[in-house]
Amino acid sequence: QVQLVESGGGLVQAGGSLRLSCAASGRTFSNLNMGWFRQAPGKQREFVAAISRSGGSTRSADSVKGRFTISRDNAKNTVYLQMNSLKPEDTAVYYCAADLFPVLTTNPSSYDTWGQGTQVTVSS
Repeated sequence: QVQLVESGGGLVQAGGSLRLSCAASGRTFSNLNMGWFRQAPGKQREFVAAISRSGGSTRSADSVKGRFTISRDNAKNTVYLQMNSLKPEDTAVYYCAADLFPVLTTNPSSYDTWGQGTQVTVSS
């Protein structure tokens, strides 16, 4: 089993930046594809970004392309989400998730393990 702990959320003004971190333990991190998802009040959980085991392949939702960047450090067992030019509509609880399936996917149903989430609030 893998355990995931997110950090780095908070309150920021529109146009500002935050970097989320997700620390993994309990399983070889480099065997896991990793993803970030978010859920706003009253809305379904949605895909934000994903990164392959080696970090060589990434995917991002259209709504965050050019603003958010996913990266990972396998030596530190950590995945990051750098969020720039934040907008009020980015307000949500952000979750990181781990996927044992070898093909990188944006489908949340494929992800086996989830963190507890971290709140991101963007004020206008």
